[in-house]
Amino acid sequence: MADILIKNGYVITMDGPPIENGYVLVEDSKITYVGKEEKPAHKVINANNCVVMPGMINTHTHIGMTLFRGYADDLPLKQWLEDHIWPAEAKLTDEDLYIGTMLGCLEMIRSGTTAFADMYIHVDSVARAVEESGMRAALSYGMIDLGDKSRADSELAEGSRFVKKWNGSAEGRITAMYGPHAPNTCSREFLARVKEQAVRDNARIHIHVLETEAELNQMKEQFGMCSVNMLDELGFLGPDVLAAHCIWLSGGDMDILANRNVNIAHCPISNMKLASGIAPIPELLKRGANVSLGTDGCASNNSLDMFEEMKTTALLHKVNSMDPTTLPAEEVLKMATINGAKALGFPVGVLRPGMLADIIIVDMHKPHLLPVHNPTSHLVYAARGSDVKTTIVNGNILMEDGVVKSIDQEKVMEEAAIAAEMLIQRVKNE
Repeated sequence: MADILIKNGYVITMDGPPIENGYVLVEDSKITYVGKEEKPAHKVINANNCVVMPGMINTHTHIGMTLFRGYADDLPLKQWLEDHIWPAEAKLTDEDLYIGTMLGCLEMIRSGTTAFADMYIHVDSVARAVEESGMRAALSYGMIDLGDKSRADSELAEGSRFVKKWNGSAEGRITAMYGPHAPNTCSREFLARVKEQAVRDNARIHIHVLETEAELNQMKEQFGMCSVNMLDELGFLGPDVLAAHCIWLSGGDMDILANRNVNIAHCPISNMKLASGIAPIPELLKRGANVSLGTDGCASNNSLDMFEEMKTTALLHKVNSMDPTTLPAEEVLKMATINGAKALGFPVGVLRPGMLADIIIVDMHKPHLLPVHNPTSHLVYAARGSDVKTTIVNGNILMEDGVVKSIDQEKVMEEAAIAAEMLIQRVKNE
């Protein structure tokens, strides 16, 4: 692996003031220098008219759902799931998940996402694709027991097998998490067992929490308390937990999540598309909670572009609070980078010596990005995933000047189109 010097860029470190005409040196998998001095290197990348910054971190998705992009849109949640998504998921194969994951990795590399958290099925295929793509990921098998003891045993066994097999693999680029689906699809006993196992294995936990009002009502009816209170009573919550969505929260719920240092993955586009609601993100941030950003799966977002997610986040909470100062651009950029790194426990999200080299270069010399009064503001409000020129993960260049090097783009796109067509055909023939 050759050392790389990125020069002449507007360097946004996320760890201090930006550096104009700055230099970033990468040696092996790590950043070894950030500053104003030129350093010798085997490979030099000129980032003139570009922003150099940490890669985006997508903290909640179901990456294999790329094969469902645009399938069964604009339907009520219950009908969307029961009549379309679940029947299609039941027909997915290992090969489908490998191809769908490769397509998702390709899209993310092209749009500047360097790491992601995923919860899904056929997880060995997901991990294999991530390993080959060169990306960084925290992967989990989505476990559902629905109060069935034998199912709980087999689900936990599969989750545990996956963690033991993949955690720390692909030169450390893959970490494995436990993925209990949600408090309303997993029994209390099962959630307690998952927490115990995760602590034993020193693994993190990825779970959906209060995504819908239906979950809130179900939990209150069943347990006389909401999901957050039930999880807290179990001793489930802590800094090792990544809670996706967190929409239907009371003030007390927010206090609990903040006090327990739970990491929250905010997915505004998916929440809007499925009409799930608006998460109280400004209130969570005021309480000191760590809030990151996720796209959710392509079935409920249609895109894995974190630039879209950033802009939507900023605008949604401004209009929801009727306050244009809510969630300024700098805060949202933190959610997409440094906060995401904290949520997943990855030493990335900041450009400073000693951190792993997950870096993107964004071309600011575009009509829609000129003039550049404020690069940070532009990244959130004006830039697009397609403005990313170069994507580096673990010191490896996955895309350079818009050309993806780690994945055969045309092959993946062709295979994904065929796999999706055959999948829907299998569902129709049911």
